[in-house]
Amino acid sequence: MISSDVIRGYNDTMILALLLDGPSYGYEISKEISRRTQEKYVIKETTLYSAFNRLEKNGYVTSFYGTQSGGKRRTYYQITQAGREYYQEKCREWELTQQVVSAFVRPAQPQPEQEVTTWK
Repeated sequence: MISSDVIRGYNDTMILALLLDGPSYGYEISKEISRRTQEKYVIKETTLYSAFNRLEKNGYVTSFYGTQSGGKRRTYYQITQAGREYYQEKCREWELTQQVVSAFVRPAQPQPEQEVTTWK
């Protein structure tokens, strides 16, 4: 599983990408992130709702209550035009980030077998 520290700066991008397909709510977004990453990244509930609050405060998403489904009302989130523009900006930033980090990341090399020394 990937460390949340590594991916923290891209939680907003992932959430906005999912909202490009239409309004959604927290649990559904969380499950879709896990599914698309093949469980390599599972976003914590506190991280997810902190991101929603930040995105809404910055005008990138709006929220509204959906219809009840046998329990409490769900809060749905919808991307705004400013959110679409921010998403595009984050995608450009990601391309640059990949280029920079790729200058330092080397493919894993097989390690030569080490001779085992036994002491008598």
